[in-house]
Amino acid sequence: MRPDSSTTRITRREMLLALLAGAAVTSCVGSRQQPVTRSSAGAELVLCGAEEVFIVSVNLDAEPRKVWSWRAADCPDIPESLRRAFRSTDDCKPIEGGRGILISSSSGAVALVERETRRALFFAEVPNAHSIELLPGGRLAAAASVSDSPGGNRVVVFDLATRRETASDRLSSAHGLVWDEQRELLWALGNDELRAYRVMGQGGLTNLRVESQTKLPEGNGHDLVTQPGSSRLFLSTGKHCWWFDRDTRQLTPHDALAETAKVKSYSVHPVTGRVAYVQAEGTNWWAERVHFLKPPGVLHLPGQRLYKARWLALRKP
Repeated sequence: MRPDSSTTRITRREMLLALLAGAAVTSCVGSRQQPVTRSSAGAELVLCGAEEVFIVSVNLDAEPRKVWSWRAADCPDIPESLRRAFRSTDDCKPIEGGRGILISSSSGAVALVERETRRALFFAEVPNAHSIELLPGGRLAAAASVSDSPGGNRVVVFDLATRRETASDRLSSAHGLVWDEQRELLWALGNDELRAYRVMGQGGLTNLRVESQTKLPEGNGHDLVTQPGSSRLFLSTGKHCWWFDRDTRQLTPHDALAETAKVKSYSVHPVTGRVAYVQAEGTNWWAERVHFLKPPGVLHLPGQRLYKARWLALRKP
């Protein structure tokens, strides 16, 4: 049996459901918030890049429409002193069929937000945070990228109940995180390296043990996500996109985007297989467009500063 694979361990879903059940019924609602609605077709994208995290309904036969919005400025759960740390959100991962949204911000914070109430069920200060992932055992991991602060350039683990840091490991320009439930590994993308961590222990006794390290052909690692139903991870670097096989530990060029530079995010819809990706435009780190594959298309949102786009696959009640 692998370390930390006790049958009594709290799963990611059990922890999230417990947090949702314990949340108060009041909502974080400000004058700019949209009412909570859902797309009947289930084709929704979570988008972020500036202070607003929002969800749009995306259907081939209809105009996109915004169905949900969140800003830290409108959320009294988050201390006023920390709200400005969410002014440049850079990841927005839906979990448990969209009941929760994991949010990170390069301005220096992370949060777990309940969609229905917009309550912040968890928040923490993380220098130049670029990714966030829910772990088993009531824990949460965050990627802290390059920062003048001593808290940057590392993977850090928090206890969800206490919001205290319980473990960390140095990783230069940490940018991407993926929890691999099947292999019980936390995959972490740094500047020019992909690591697999074994998350040891429980609660405040957590520690991170490096299981493998893969050197990348170039630097500026950005996004790291799973290919649904596959052993492959997608990852992007400064000028290229790649597949990484978690079983063979082999890195190969991406079949469609191998030579595509500045890809900030990539997401595959788990049901339809449609790909959504964001590519920085011009000299900017952001874009006004989300690009699609299978079938191809473009969603143009003038005036937006988009960094990440994540498909949301709705879970039936």
